[in-house]
Amino acid sequence: MNEQKESLKNELIGFLNENSAEELWELFKQNKTVFAYYRCALMEVETKLRVLDTQFSTMYDRNPIDMIKTRMKSLPSIRNKLERKGLPVSMEAIQKNIFDIAGIRVICPFVDDIYMLAECLEQQDDVRIIQKKDYIQNPKDNGYRSLHLLVEIPIFLQNEKRNMIVEVQLRTIAMEFWANIEHDLRYKKNLSPEILQQVSDELIQCADISTELDHRMQKIRDTVNRIS
Repeated sequence: MNEQKESLKNELIGFLNENSAEELWELFKQNKTVFAYYRCALMEVETKLRVLDTQFSTMYDRNPIDMIKTRMKSLPSIRNKLERKGLPVSMEAIQKNIFDIAGIRVICPFVDDIYMLAECLEQQDDVRIIQKKDYIQNPKDNGYRSLHLLVEIPIFLQNEKRNMIVEVQLRTIAMEFWANIEHDLRYKKNLSPEILQQVSDELIQCADISTELDHRMQKIRDTVNRIS
């Protein structure tokens, strides 16, 4: 455990200057219980999703979830986001202004699986949807598509209940492929403005192709369902 802590501290120093790293490391040590609560909230949401996937597999012989990925926002990323917002490095600022500390990505085979899972979560009486951003119906300018939810969920501790926030991103396999490749290509260093613009234009065209692929695959499944 001590080796893990030292590794995390050294990672911080690699991203930040030494004074900033020490400040953030102290914040983490003083509030490690709160960060653990975020991990617990991730487990709660993941369990709910896996239960739904199991139910659909058992009752309808299909799985609306292809893959689930979870992540905790890194300390350097938290620091950078606070700085972009002009906020102090404090636990209060983090909890009131950064809502993607705990994140879960749900990869689905089809677009209608995304909306079905979102509706199922929304109907659960211990889940509150704080915010919904539909980048599938309204893609970002760069072509990005996904459904983003901010979910408030309770975790039950030894002597108390705490409501925590988890960001849930739902996307198809095609959306996930595009987003991963886009991130790798767009943020390559040493690209000239001309090449960067060319890459951006090509990525938008690929996003359109990805959208068409999702629509066609959905149509094929709907046809199969009607005749089976």
